[in-house]
Amino acid sequence: MSDIRAFPLLRHLRSEPTTFVLHHRRGKLVGRGKGLAFWFWPLSASIAEIPMDDREVPFLFKGRSQDHQDVTVQGVVTYRAVDPLTLSNRVDFSVNLRSGAFRKQPLEALALLIVQLTQQLAWQYVATHELRTILCDGFDSIRERIWSGLLTEDSLGAMGLELVAVRVSAVQPTPELERALQMPAMEAIQQRADEATFQRRALAVEKERAIAENELQTKLELARRQEQLIEQHGKNAKREALERAEAERIAAEADARNVRIEAGAEAEAIRVVEEAKVAAERDRMEIYAEMPSNVMMGLAARELATKLKRIDHLNIAPDMLGPMLTNLVEAGTKKLGNNGQE
Repeated sequence: MSDIRAFPLLRHLRSEPTTFVLHHRRGKLVGRGKGLAFWFWPLSASIAEIPMDDREVPFLFKGRSQDHQDVTVQGVVTYRAVDPLTLSNRVDFSVNLRSGAFRKQPLEALALLIVQLTQQLAWQYVATHELRTILCDGFDSIRERIWSGLLTEDSLGAMGLELVAVRVSAVQPTPELERALQMPAMEAIQQRADEATFQRRALAVEKERAIAENELQTKLELARRQEQLIEQHGKNAKREALERAEAERIAAEADARNVRIEAGAEAEAIRVVEEAKVAAERDRMEIYAEMPSNVMMGLAARELATKLKRIDHLNIAPDMLGPMLTNLVEAGTKKLGNNGQE
C-alpha cells in the first residue's frame, strides 16, 4: 500500500518498489511504473496499485478418495503478477486517494480463484486414487498434479499471473481412520519392541547362566584344588611321620647300639676286673694254702680287727693260746739266729 499525504489543494503519493502504480487523469493513463512518487489533483485523478511481489495463498480442503474415505489436503500456492496492465483490466486495483487502501478486495479475489483451481486439481487426484496410495504418494503426486494443472490453466496467464511454487504440507485422513491405519504399524513396532525385550531378557538369562556356570566351574576348581591341598597335606604329614619314625628308629638303633657297646664295655670291664679278682683271689688262696694254720689264724685275726670298730670282751681259750705262744717263740728264735749269722 502506497503512502498518500494530503495538502490544501494537492496530494502526494509515494509507492513501494514492489508496487506497480497506474495514474489516470480524466480517463487517460498519464503515469505508470514501480516505486513512483508524484503529486496529483484528487478531483481528476484515478490511481491503481498492483503488487508485483510474490504472494502466498494457503489452501485447505477435504475430499473423498476412491475407496470413500475422507482426506484432508493442506498446502500453499505462490504466485506473482507479471503483466500489471492486463491484470488491472481484469481486476479492480483502484485505491482510496485519501488513505491509499484498496477500494475493493482484489487480492482476496485472486486468492479465491487460485484456491478454487487448486482444490479442483487436488480433488481430481484424490477422487481417482485409494486412501493408502494417497497417503503413500500423496505429497509429491498432489503437488505435481496442482503444479501441472495451474501451469496449463489459460485463465491465469490471461490475467497476467505467473505460478511460482506449489507446496503440499499435509495429507491426512480422519483421526479415527488415521488411528486405525496406525494400529498395524504400531502393533508391528510393539511386536519388534517385545521381541527386542525378549531377546534382551534371553541374552540376560544366557549371561546369567554363563556367570553361574563360571561360578560353578570356579567352585569346582577351588574344591579340586582344596582336595589336592588336603591330599598334599596328608602326604606331607605322612611323609613327616615316616621321616620322624625313621629318625626315631635310627636314634633308637643308635641308642641301642650305644647301650650295647656300653654294656659290652662294662661287661668286659667287669669281666676283666672279676678275672683279676679271681686271679688275685686264686693267688691268695694258693698262698693261703701253703701257709700254716697258725698264720692263717693270725691273718684272720688281723682281718677281723680291721672290720671291728669296737671290742667289748675278748676270750682266749687255753688251747688257742699255747700254740700261739709256741709259734711266737719259734719265730723269735729264728729271727735272733738270723741276726747272729749276719
